[in-house]
Amino acid sequence: MTNNSINIQKIIPHTNTKGLLLIASGVWAFAGGMLLTRGFYGLFGISSNIYIESAISLISGLFFYRFMFSKISAKHVKRIKSITHTSIPFYAFFNTKSYIMMFSMIGLGITLRLTGLVPIEYLSDFYVTMGTPLLISSFRFLKNGIRLNIETKRTT
Repeated sequence: MTNNSINIQKIIPHTNTKGLLLIASGVWAFAGGMLLTRGFYGLFGISSNIYIESAISLISGLFFYRFMFSKISAKHVKRIKSITHTSIPFYAFFNTKSYIMMFSMIGLGITLRLTGLVPIEYLSDFYVTMGTPLLISSFRFLKNGIRLNIETKRTT
């Protein structure tokens, strides 16, 4: 490596475990909030049974959280808390497999919306159903980040 080359590791922002948990919380909350906003906007714009569809979508989202997202977010929290490095790249709140899944889901959602293959009323229901567990999961990351911060302050 020459003196003129750039070390990419010095450019990428790093954080500690607490910071990583808080970043994860923000990312999951943003994604959940965006899907909920887009979903409710769609439902309010086209649905004649807004309250029934919203209730069904929210309840479905709670089931998704209970049986799927609670386990996924718990795995991520456990993985993040097991990191022993004090300087962690800010993007390490996901592993490679999770990034692939996330980009696939985003790509699929954009494709379905832009092509019109799935009517917006169904996409809106789906957005609310998926946004709900994402937003709820964000609170797990937040809680663990705050708890870790409190524990760190007690030991210092």
